[in-house]
Amino acid sequence: MNLLDRYIFRSVLLTTVAAVALFTFVLVAGNIIRDLLGLLLSGQLPIASFVRLVLLLIPFVMYYALPLGILTGVLLTLGRLSSDNEVTAMRAAGMSVPRIARPALILAGLGVLLALKVNFESMPWARVQYHKELAIAVRANPLSYIRPKTFIREFTGVVIYIGAKDERSKDGNDVKDVWFWQLDQQKRVIRFIRAESGRVDYDEATNDFVISLSHAREENHDLKAPDVYVQPLLVSTVGQVSDIRLSLARYFGSGMVNQKLPWMTYSELIKEKLRIENEPTPAGGERQRARDEMKVALTIQDKINMALAVFSFAFIGVPLGIKVSRRETSANLGVAVMLALAYYFLIVMVGWLDQHPEYRPDLLLWLPNLVLLSLGFLLLRRLDRA
Repeated sequence: MNLLDRYIFRSVLLTTVAAVALFTFVLVAGNIIRDLLGLLLSGQLPIASFVRLVLLLIPFVMYYALPLGILTGVLLTLGRLSSDNEVTAMRAAGMSVPRIARPALILAGLGVLLALKVNFESMPWARVQYHKELAIAVRANPLSYIRPKTFIREFTGVVIYIGAKDERSKDGNDVKDVWFWQLDQQKRVIRFIRAESGRVDYDEATNDFVISLSHAREENHDLKAPDVYVQPLLVSTVGQVSDIRLSLARYFGSGMVNQKLPWMTYSELIKEKLRIENEPTPAGGERQRARDEMKVALTIQDKINMALAVFSFAFIGVPLGIKVSRRETSANLGVAVMLALAYYFLIVMVGWLDQHPEYRPDLLLWLPNLVLLSLGFLLLRRLDRA
């Protein structure tokens, strides 16, 4: 690799690293706002756990940030070189466009190897660890989940409002002015309780919240027509209502994570594939078995194709960067995002066919990369002949 190759390689590398960092920051920020910020602000998530979880998000978003970053790096670098007439000078010296692009494509090849490592090892491990540590962090202080002066809607079929915590309580578990609504599947109220006081405890053995209410007034609506008030409500005032138990397992689990196929490493995916193949097929279950096998195959092919996208994006970015000759960062970022959106849209469309193994979506998944590589080859060849 001569001096010029090193110059181009270094320029593309530095720009790509900056672009990957930018996209990683944007994607991590989105996940933080969606999953972690509310827990942090409510005091449910300690700072140390929050930082650890943010770091575990990085391998996950790198799955998407690497292809975008290499495309942006190639577009920005070659666009700048072309705009400054450096590409013209290289071609005048007898260098072809593929020869000029060789350092960028070598970097893209190395990026494919990195992406394979991330997709099959780092990302699955980090994703599983993320959910485990999130569950552990919340379970370590489950009572912080009950927040005064807030309508708590996280539990299916239930809405809870607590006016305040009792300052006289020694352990902080006694509460005042408790409102409890039980809803049916259509979100209609079938039971309402208002209590002057109560207590919230956590049953670690069952992973449940246990809410005990005192000095309560209870209303029970007609289960068939809870929103019709022709008949009088069944109202009762009692000293104490039977304990209300709300399971946390459905939200934070019991410390075990239900590992999804995209969260499996390569060796785990192969084991899952062999398990399905060796499992006896019940009568009439051939189609479901084919679907299960296709889901595993699609997961493996998707991870491979997302790694190959690093090279495909770089390959098509070479003629686009040279031809368009833009120095503006925003314009090149726009081109990169549009190409990536088109690519991901095709990937999603193929993924919809996972229930139809007869259409071979595992092979169709290669189509977006083949389209990018073919288009890049045609553009590169035309540019080289110009």
